[in-house]
Amino acid sequence: MMRLMVLLAALPRPLIAPFVHLSTAYFFLFSRRARAVSRSYLRRVSAAMPDGPVRASGGWMYRHFLAFSWSILDKLDAWSGRLDSARVALDNYDALDPVKASGRGTLLIGSHLGNLEMCRAVAATRAAGVRLNVLAHTRHAVAFSRVLRMAGADLELLQVTELDAATALMLKSRIDRGEWVVITGDRVPVHGGRTTDAQLLGETAPLPVGPYVLAALLECPVFLLFCLRRPDGHHVYFEHFADRVSWRRSERDAVIAGLAQRFAARLEHHLRLEPLQWFNFYPFWYADTALLRRSG
Repeated sequence: MMRLMVLLAALPRPLIAPFVHLSTAYFFLFSRRARAVSRSYLRRVSAAMPDGPVRASGGWMYRHFLAFSWSILDKLDAWSGRLDSARVALDNYDALDPVKASGRGTLLIGSHLGNLEMCRAVAATRAAGVRLNVLAHTRHAVAFSRVLRMAGADLELLQVTELDAATALMLKSRIDRGEWVVITGDRVPVHGGRTTDAQLLGETAPLPVGPYVLAALLECPVFLLFCLRRPDGHHVYFEHFADRVSWRRSERDAVIAGLAQRFAARLEHHLRLEPLQWFNFYPFWYADTALLRRSG
C-alpha cells in the first residue's frame, strides 16, 4: 500500500483523495487491533478535553486513520522536494544556532505525534548541510527506507534494536562530527527494553529510558522536536530540553523518571493541539495491555 502511495503522491491532492479514502477504509475495516487502540486513545482524549469535539466514535476513529494516511503523503512530499517550504513554520529554530556554531551535534527527541520524518527533511534543508540520523526501533525501518528512496529521498533510517556500546560509540562519533541524532521518546523498542512510568492524559504509561541514557552517553545538548499539521500549514517546534544530561549513580532512576515526565508533559501539550495526529497505533498505557489479547 505504501508503494502505491509513492506512485500516486505526484498527483494533485484532489485526484489522490479517492485512493486515500479507499486505502484508509481497507485498514479501518480489517485492522481490528488498530481500531481498538484508536478507540481507547480517543476515549482518553475525550476525558482529558471534555469541552473539545473529539469522541471515541466510529467517525472520529476513521478520521484518526485518515489523518495517518495523509501524513504518509506528507512524508513523501517532503522527501521528494514537493513540499512547499512557504507553508512550513520553524518555531524557535534559532535556539539551535549555538549548537551549530559549536561544531558538535545535538540529540533531538521526537515522538509519534505528527510527522517526524517530514521534520527531518525540513530541518536538513534549513540546517545548511547538517546531517541527521534517525533511530528507528521498528522492524519495518529497512522497508520504509526503501519506500522513501523510491520517492527520491536520500536517507536511511538507522534500525536500532538496542542501545548497546557499539551503537553508542557510533552515534557519539557522529555527534562529534557535528551531526544530529533523532530518537523518539514515546515508543518502547520492539524487543522490549527498560522503561520508566510517566503520566500522560491522566493515566500511567511506560516510556523508554533509552533517549535519556543516550543523552548522557553523547554528552551533548538535547532538544525536543514536534511537527504538527495545522490549518495554515506545517509547524515544526524545537524546544530546548537540557544543556547536558548527567546524574550520580544513586540518582539515576529518579533523574530519568523526571526527564521522562517532562517529555510527557510537553508531548501532551502538543497532543492537545492536534489530537488526531497521534500515530501510536499500539497499546500505550498499562490499562490497555488487555487489548493485545482481545484484538489478537
